[in-house]
Amino acid sequence: MKPRIETTSSYPVSIFIAGNYTHASMCARTYCDTVGHCVTITPTKYLYTGGEEDGVIIGFINYPRFPSDKEKIMQHAVSLANRLCDVLKQQSFSIQTPEKTVWYSYRDEDAINE
Repeated sequence: MKPRIETTSSYPVSIFIAGNYTHASMCARTYCDTVGHCVTITPTKYLYTGGEEDGVIIGFINYPRFPSDKEKIMQHAVSLANRLCDVLKQQSFSIQTPEKTVWYSYRDEDAINE
């Protein structure tokens, strides 16, 4: 049998957030089931001056079977990251794209005074 081969432009996006792997996995599963999406989840450890935390990296790709555009992939990443932030009781996360990394903080000390 000859394989079906599809291609699309690459656009990997990753969410970096601290928190419990099992809870993150359940949250990501619910999100994917609800909106019809697919992500990867990888446990990780964040090491920083004076400490460390367990966490996860959630990955998105532009899957050739169901291609999307950069904006939609990023919208999914922001939506899921905000859900994870709430479920994991975190106050910040980062989203990395090929062009940039964006840090989101809900900490009082990081609030923007307008």
